Amino acid sequence: MWTLPNILTMIRLIAAPMVAVMFLSVIRPYADWAALILFVGAALTDWLDGFLARAWKQESKLGAMLDPIADKAMVVIALVVLASVFGLDALILLPAAMIVFREVFVSGLREFLGDVSGTLQVTKMAKWKTTAQMVAIALLFAVGIFEHYFVMGTEGMDRQIVADILASDASDPAHLRLFYNGMYAIWYSGVAFLWAAAALTVITGVDYFRKALPHLRD
Repeated sequence: MWTLPNILTMIRLIAAPMVAVMFLSVIRPYADWAALILFVGAALTDWLDGFLARAWKQESKLGAMLDPIADKAMVVIALVVLASVFGLDALILLPAAMIVFREVFVSGLREFLGDVSGTLQVTKMAKWKTTAQMVAIALLFAVGIFEHYFVMGTEGMDRQIVADILASDASDPAHLRLFYNGMYAIWYSGVAFLWAAAALTVITGVDYFRKALPHLRD
């Protein structure tokens, strides 16, 4: 039962709530760093445990049960944390709500269908959706890191001097332009990936419902 793929899945399942715990118990930007490392590590184990299970022929019912639970827990908890960190910004909250709704909806469909839930096979578009989610969440966790170092670098500085540095009219020994431009580039990239994931979420959710509809009619 406790093969390496299953152990990696369990580690990912335990890491999911730890993302929230980091923001409750650790000051920023260390909380952002810890959440980013936990999430990226979990995303990598998501690929690794499946690869190892297939390569070593260690696929099991326990792994098949825990793997989607760990995936959904990681994504849902990370989205809740991000919605809180960014002050319930509509650009984050709306796509996050769409993604969470879809996960609950499809999980409910699978549970209701029971033995015939195999009709809701994971599609290539669903894998794209998962990849977009992972990239978006990782980028959005990184925003806080850049923001912190920019704010710390400008602490006690005259606003005009900061404006001159950002406009390239003054020297920049603290690399403020790097942190400032990086912060916004990562923010907009993360939001774009999150909305792309939300769009794919809707498309795949509708596709799953269409496949399940004949069974629901019966």
